[in-house]
Amino acid sequence: MSLNPYINFNGNCREAVDFYADVFKTEKPVIMTYGDAHNGELREDVKDLVMHTYLNIHGLTVMFSDFSPEMDFVMGNNISLTIVSKDMDEIRYLYERFKEGGRIDMELQETFWSKLYGSVIDKFGVIWQFSHED
Repeated sequence: MSLNPYINFNGNCREAVDFYADVFKTEKPVIMTYGDAHNGELREDVKDLVMHTYLNIHGLTVMFSDFSPEMDFVMGNNISLTIVSKDMDEIRYLYERFKEGGRIDMELQETFWSKLYGSVIDKFGVIWQFSHED
């Protein structure tokens, strides 16, 4: 299991990640855009937004994306912690514990990037994402 910070941006993720890669002297990131990930129709202003990328900064994986225009960007809701695990039972257990007294953001479910993914906001207002990794 790993615990990774996930930082969201309001349309300027690519610029931020390029800056961080330069500052920390990491490899240039591989960027998946919303256009890359969706086969259906997307508005032009969404296609080039970053859906997911990451940097390895001194042994820590930091993940990044742009909020889609359908989501409200509010300073403070742009950082979450992501638990990535190969153990689905562990993901289910942690998800259930963190949702106690909190709020479900996305039910645990299969997605195109993960066999099991979900998100909750715990009772303290911390956003947690859970993702199964093969």
